[in-house]
Amino acid sequence: MRKAKIKKFYPAGLFLIIILNSWLILYCQNYRKDKFIKVFLPDGQVITAELAVSPQERERGLMFRKELAPDQGMLFIFEEEDIYSFWMKNTLIPLDIIWLNSQRQIVHLEKDVPPCPGEPCPTYSPGCAAKYVLELKAGQAEAHQLKLFDRISFVLPDWVKKAD
Repeated sequence: MRKAKIKKFYPAGLFLIIILNSWLILYCQNYRKDKFIKVFLPDGQVITAELAVSPQERERGLMFRKELAPDQGMLFIFEEEDIYSFWMKNTLIPLDIIWLNSQRQIVHLEKDVPPCPGEPCPTYSPGCAAKYVLELKAGQAEAHQLKLFDRISFVLPDWVKKAD
């Protein structure tokens, strides 16, 4: 009768598997389905906006994108109201940049902002504090007649920390 070989138990290997699984779960959470939300403009137009919540997401923004449909955008979410400047470094398409206060009212608009022509890139800043910034394809602010103090509606997913 043959003796069955007993496999040795390696706690370090099990620990490594647990660490890798935990990392995979955390990594996949960054690509959640609810990274996109519906944003409702005052005229009823619905925009599908990608969320930029983390500092890395906000820093990258719409860099290197070659296209943006008229019904798409990016919503930057900040922890608190403040003066947030934007630039167009490595952004390949012109944009409308819309700053919103914590009540989601437009406090500043920059229309048809061109890609950065070269270093140093110009910066665009609001005159008032904002908590959110919505970037749309250039011409959309005009097409939807957006103006100061218009209210833009959206519901943030539960995972986004809200101070509203």
